[in-house]
Amino acid sequence: MRVALGIGYRGQGYHGWQSQPDGRTVQDELELALSAFVTRPISTVCAGRTDAGVHGLNQVVHLDTDIERPAFSWVRGTNRYLPADIAVQWAQRVPDSFHARNSARGRRYRFVLLESPVRPALEQGLVGWVFRPLDGEAMRQAAAALIGEHDFTSFRAANCQSPTPVKTLRAIEIRRRGAYWSFEFDANAFLYHMVRNIMGCLVAVGQGRQSPGWMAEVLAARSRHAAAPTFPPDGLYFVGPYYDEALRIPAHTPAADWLP
Repeated sequence: MRVALGIGYRGQGYHGWQSQPDGRTVQDELELALSAFVTRPISTVCAGRTDAGVHGLNQVVHLDTDIERPAFSWVRGTNRYLPADIAVQWAQRVPDSFHARNSARGRRYRFVLLESPVRPALEQGLVGWVFRPLDGEAMRQAAAALIGEHDFTSFRAANCQSPTPVKTLRAIEIRRRGAYWSFEFDANAFLYHMVRNIMGCLVAVGQGRQSPGWMAEVLAARSRHAAAPTFPPDGLYFVGPYYDEALRIPAHTPAADWLP
């Protein structure tokens, strides 16, 4: 049978999601825990790979197994073997045709940014940081140029493995709560470093170093050299994928309520 799981994790201590020879990735830790729980090797397929330092609220994976377990057992049993900064949030059986990556209708990321003259301490690694004031309206005007289907080559890392730079960015929502800014991105799919590269440009506009119209020029250039430097990963969260409602895959976990 095929089982889907939702995984939450703090990305600071890991070399990203995807398995690596050194074993220090979220996927490696998850598969070790699952294999310990069912006492046989387990491999997983994820909805979207995350980079080193990026956090996950609801990373969805699927696995195939002949082990029958209630949903709560997959959650509690696997969490018993996971480190404290990774936890299975939910589990459910899904049709054999379900695929964590290919069945997704879209994906969401959120970037949390602290605007303060003093660097973060308690939230170090969990938020990005700027010490110069940001202009929210200027950033919203700049973000509007990116909505729709475009060639996002200007926001693509050199080692991106996507077969095409053309993606559909459905929404960018920019909100502020106190000293914290929240940037939420919704797209059919994302290129490697795409959100962090867009963030670098939005911050440049927000601080007045570039005009809102500059974002359209960067997009049209289709050159990574036209854009701002890649923003650090601190504060970037993979909110998770979403699927057809008929599948009833959870799209929300408690940690989403904790973020600004």
